[in-house]
Amino acid sequence: MEPKQILILGVGNLLFTDEGVGVRVAESLQDRYEFSDNVKVVDGGTLGMNLLGVVSGVDHLIVVDAVKNGRAPGTLYRLAGEEIPKRILAKNSLHQVDLLEALTCCQALDKVPETVILGVEPEDITTLGIDMTPTVRARIDDLIQAALKELIRLGGSYCSKKEGDSCMDSEFVRRI
Repeated sequence: MEPKQILILGVGNLLFTDEGVGVRVAESLQDRYEFSDNVKVVDGGTLGMNLLGVVSGVDHLIVVDAVKNGRAPGTLYRLAGEEIPKRILAKNSLHQVDLLEALTCCQALDKVPETVILGVEPEDITTLGIDMTPTVRARIDDLIQAALKELIRLGGSYCSKKEGDSCMDSEFVRRI
């Protein structure tokens, strides 16, 4: 049996402060880790519907993004199942609406990935600037760890690129 295909998709706009957090997480994952053959990490930027080909080709989708939900900046979220459409319908940016449309189009292709959205409440998504606020920047490692935890739960594995660090897979996690 072939392993399930997993995509970690960082989305957002790097030009609007905290809006680019998902892309920053994807970049950090690519810089720090190597992944099993069934895992891809993609900087989806603001591509929305243009991601349909990538999204429809996987079994599991982990989206990392800023999630504006009215809580304190820096609050972390994990949305899955029925929570996703309700949250995205009231979204604050076009790429999030386009992502929902891309997932809806997957239904027509009969290839809808099991989706989880990992997010952080942004402090500022309207100021033009490439630097994130300290509040959201401080949560990047937490989002990375949440994505890696989801990856292991779904049957993927990863190794740190840092010499001397270990690899993680679902068998290792079950043993500890």
